[in-house]
Amino acid sequence: MARVVVDVMLKPEILDPQGQAVANALPRLGVSEVSSVRIGRRIEIEFAGEPDLDTAREIADKLLANPVIEDFSIRVEEPAGDAAQMSA
Repeated sequence: MARVVVDVMLKPEILDPQGQAVANALPRLGVSEVSSVRIGRRIEIEFAGEPDLDTAREIADKLLANPVIEDFSIRVEEPAGDAAQMSA
């Protein structure tokens, strides 16, 4: 079974209030080396046979991400840890 991972992130020019809240909380935890936090989401799609990156891209573009405000990247998660990656 092949797993395709889709990572969806807000575009850099879009405000990320959730990430900003985490960044603002870090000093209270004693963490001062972090200058920015952006929060996204990870979606895993499992294919019965070989992973079809074109189909995964279509799913991500039409269903998983809002292309107006979000970017996404797609990669095949290999059992050994090797990964092929393509970005939107």
